[in-house]
Amino acid sequence: MASEELRVIIEFLRGESRESELTIGQRRMRLDGGPRLMPPVEGATTESLTVAGMRAAWFARAGAPARPAVLYLHGGAYQLGSIASHGRLAAGLAMAAGARVLLPEYRLAPEHPHPAAVEDAVAAWRWLLDQGGDPGRLAVAGDSAGGGLAIATMVAARDAGLPLPAAAAVLSPWVDLEGLGESVQTRAELDPVLDASGVAREGAVYLGGLDPHTPLAAPIYADLHGRPPLLIHAGDHEILRDDAIRLAERARTDGVEITLEIWPEMIHVWHYFAGLVPESTRALDEVGRFLAERFDSARAA
Repeated sequence: MASEELRVIIEFLRGESRESELTIGQRRMRLDGGPRLMPPVEGATTESLTVAGMRAAWFARAGAPARPAVLYLHGGAYQLGSIASHGRLAAGLAMAAGARVLLPEYRLAPEHPHPAAVEDAVAAWRWLLDQGGDPGRLAVAGDSAGGGLAIATMVAARDAGLPLPAAAAVLSPWVDLEGLGESVQTRAELDPVLDASGVAREGAVYLGGLDPHTPLAAPIYADLHGRPPLLIHAGDHEILRDDAIRLAERARTDGVEITLEIWPEMIHVWHYFAGLVPESTRALDEVGRFLAERFDSARAA
């Protein structure tokens, strides 16, 4: 049964205005302002920098070495999200994984439709590689749209002949821009975060007129051969649950080592509330352990 802390969060989210009722500017401001209502991650440090022309930030435990490191790609339907909105989540992951976490602000739609986000994410990955060290001590992670972007980034990096990370972790990934998974309908009443009627609409904004089967935009259609071990988390009460299941099936077919976990009663990217909700803290800690184990394996190899 979901914790009382999570039930309070769900009731709060149900009282929020639906995304369709707000302008893009209002949506961005609301998402960016959310973490101000939550306590900071104790022990985490922040360093601002510029990465491949993008605003970015490092999050780490004080005194953490340069490696291992994680490239984290934030969610927000490819239209929202920033260091302000996702810095707390990135800091929590840094503490859980014992790694430095790099969070870049990639270009957003509708001003910059696909492939701008993928181009920026690959540029950030190239930048991270250029800092030196073993790629086996690097990982890629992301939530929601950022989870789909993490998959697309690895596909694009592979096709460009770039070294790949030791592992990847995606939280409630959005990989089908048409919303064809059954859970978009069967979980519509349970999901307090996402609007089932808006999935295809939001996808079309990002696509900017492109085919919704474009693999680097909707990586459910991508060739995933050669991808590193992948952890997929999704909540059973979110409309994107089947995106996670279908992604895992596709990855297994392509020979990828997959760990898929569907958490009972959890909502879209419940990890966001780590430190406030016990299920969120456990889930983010598990993601951290998964990445740390892959870093250790790479170092021992």
